[in-house]
Amino acid sequence: MVKPVTSVVIVGGGTAGWITAGTLAARVSQQGHSPTITLIESPNVPIVGVGEGTWPTMRSTLRKMGIRETDFIRRCHASFKQGAKFARWATGKDDDFYYHPLVQPHQFHQLNLAPYWQAQPQHDSFSQAVCPQEALCEQGLAPKLITTPEYEAVANYAYHLDAGAFSEFLKEHCTQHLGVRHLQADVSSVESADNGDIKAVLTEQAGPVEGDLFIDCTGFKSLLLGGHFQVPFRSCKDVLFIDRAIAAHVPYPDEQSPIASHTISTAQDAGWIWDIGLSSRRGAGHVYSSAHTSEEHAHEQLKQYLASSVKDPEALTFRTIDIEPGHRERFWVNNCLAIGLSAGFLEPLEASALVLVEISAAMLAEQFPDNRETMDVVARRFNRTFQYRWDRIIDFLKLHYSLSQRTDSDFWLDNRHPDTIPESLKELTELWRYHPPWHHDFEHAVEVFPAASYQYVLYGMGFETRPTRAHHIDENREGALEAFRANQRAIEQLTQALPSTRTLINKIHEFGLQKV
Repeated sequence: MVKPVTSVVIVGGGTAGWITAGTLAARVSQQGHSPTITLIESPNVPIVGVGEGTWPTMRSTLRKMGIRETDFIRRCHASFKQGAKFARWATGKDDDFYYHPLVQPHQFHQLNLAPYWQAQPQHDSFSQAVCPQEALCEQGLAPKLITTPEYEAVANYAYHLDAGAFSEFLKEHCTQHLGVRHLQADVSSVESADNGDIKAVLTEQAGPVEGDLFIDCTGFKSLLLGGHFQVPFRSCKDVLFIDRAIAAHVPYPDEQSPIASHTISTAQDAGWIWDIGLSSRRGAGHVYSSAHTSEEHAHEQLKQYLASSVKDPEALTFRTIDIEPGHRERFWVNNCLAIGLSAGFLEPLEASALVLVEISAAMLAEQFPDNRETMDVVARRFNRTFQYRWDRIIDFLKLHYSLSQRTDSDFWLDNRHPDTIPESLKELTELWRYHPPWHHDFEHAVEVFPAASYQYVLYGMGFETRPTRAHHIDENREGALEAFRANQRAIEQLTQALPSTRTLINKIHEFGLQKV
């Protein structure tokens, strides 16, 4: 007999558990499926909350769950993220910075502007020349107006959010509006079925909880996939050296302080400091390689960074987080799928953690197995897809380090050593010395990081592409020059029309955004 999948058990809460529960509950109900969804959350495990930055995909994720953007912004102390500013990554000098914005280059699907930009003897930064978002971020402007409907944008945007408040907000929505059953209990052991599947998880407070599909959202512990199924962990510490973080909540000087609408990433001698603006506070932290510096020195660098904006950095509460960069060798085994930290974690750079949760939950929802017989097919597809995605994310993160020209510490020198750079990334960078990144450079139609992202990082870091047949760029030269002029007109128009981020956030809290 074909055994239908009628019950899903998510073990673990936090952002991974509740995003998965909400995405699955909203999608499967639309498809006509009606499995019960139970989320088991320990009352004794605090939320890790690694990373408070998202991707623009979060707008679609929340919208599909039926969440109002106004409610989300108010309840989760959220603000807007229009990209990332990387300071002192290329040369380490005080005036060294570039942007990875969330708006694609002008006419990106029709014309590759990179060679035309590099051919100019005097030019703006790449992001300033091809899109308006660097100018918006530098002037502290929001990506939309109060009259722009919920989730719609004038300039593409993601969010900065309070991870703890976000989890509580999602929990309330999922249980009250999407029919997710919530159990507060500690899982003590796993009961196996005859075929090797998980039959039930045994809890201390609620007894056994049976299910047809189990989703492991237990964080770094990886209780089901790593613990029960013993799926090996594949470390990538030989490529990405970051393995420690020191984090702090940083107050604004006053309630009307400006809010940066981009993540600020400032390179240090053995890592980098993140700085993100929420509506109520900033989140800051120093991620570093313990093989290249001491915790004391890293802590001191973070306090020095904060001293310019905080009266007494010593009075802040600092939290230390250990990071083991890497991922499980497989993500879906039998009837168990890992999502979130239980599947793996690399580092906070480029906010890849939450987007992996989103796209994992979305693929599960879109290809939800009707029965146990089709589950193995879906699992194989999932494993292939996400092995590729993790590999590409590792390449993209390493790109930031391997392009640096800094020579002031072993950390930066080691990051450029050929033995620490994946062969797949070496191959691409060699190609890009003669051909600027473009859509056909990648194997999949949908990439986690598209060619535009590689262009922003490459040319922001001072990489040079020198085509061997430079005369080819003459074909569309006038079209490229007009694209540069059109972008400058867009900068002028948007910088005059858009409010400051603080102004818009205040208006959203007072009046709300228009419903779609």
